[in-house]
Amino acid sequence: MTHSIRERIEARERATLSPHAALAAESEGREIEEPEDPVRTCFQRDRDRILHSKSFRRLKGKTQVFIDPAGDHIRTRMTHTLEVAQISRTIGRALNLNEDLIEAIALGHDVGHTPFGHAGEAALDAAIRELGAADGPTGFHHDEQSLRLVQVLEHLNLCRETCLGIGGHSKGQRDLTALDGIPSSTLEAAVVRTSDRIAYMNHDLDDALRAGVIGVIPERFHLAPTNAKRIGVMVVDVIENSQDGPAIRFSPEMLAIMNELKDWLFENVYLSYPDTHPDTLKAQAIVRELFLHFAVPGRLPDGFSGTQGAVDYVSGMTDRFAIETFAALRLPQAFRNVGE
Repeated sequence: MTHSIRERIEARERATLSPHAALAAESEGREIEEPEDPVRTCFQRDRDRILHSKSFRRLKGKTQVFIDPAGDHIRTRMTHTLEVAQISRTIGRALNLNEDLIEAIALGHDVGHTPFGHAGEAALDAAIRELGAADGPTGFHHDEQSLRLVQVLEHLNLCRETCLGIGGHSKGQRDLTALDGIPSSTLEAAVVRTSDRIAYMNHDLDDALRAGVIGVIPERFHLAPTNAKRIGVMVVDVIENSQDGPAIRFSPEMLAIMNELKDWLFENVYLSYPDTHPDTLKAQAIVRELFLHFAVPGRLPDGFSGTQGAVDYVSGMTDRFAIETFAALRLPQAFRNVGE
């Protein structure tokens, strides 16, 4: 009997992956049933659909943390996503998990982010609450919007495992605990959730130094002499403490360091950055103004409607498009041409 390439890959997964891994052949499937691909497993198809989506491409034009930095090497939302995918796959391969599912979740986990990074997310959330429309959402969370993008706006029809991983990846300002590594859906989703924090804490620390937001890294966080080696120390700790188990875990010592570093970053970078860099407040004002403008009936472009449509339209903008749209709405034409 002739088996397709996909069936041979699925058989190899059954034979070689961890008993805790998610197997493509045992996926809970898609919302709309589709014929199987002859070459790719269902998780490979999910990865490819996200990679080729418009929302993924827009990540290259969205701020990670630092708005309009002078240097060319500050992370964007795209480079953050790629770093999460790389760290996740490293951990997943060492634990013998399904790398295709891991990569799909990692590539899709932040597609719902607003322009201007977390500052834009906070501004949009506040503006939605300020408007208080009965026909729309009560707030904004980028993980929920990421799930809405892949399920509703781009109709990617992803597998249930991928959707659950994308929708449940964010921890916000909360501490990591031993419970976070216990999968609510798959172990692969827990890997991405853990890798997201490893990635952003380290690259935001690196970018804060590069941008001059902080002067030095406190001695207690000097786990290694470089950013790359510090990531490596954390990754090894995760792997060593998660081998052959049903959960993704740090050692108690590393977990304490991770949570202390997170708190330090919030105090010295994320929450203080708007005070030291006023352009952050200006960017937030742009997001607020755009949302309140497009929430008025009749102002949205075709394909969007209502308060939810205003959320979808504004949150999907890149930094550049948000600035251009704001200028077109609020600045006289003669002012926009100054300096050209």
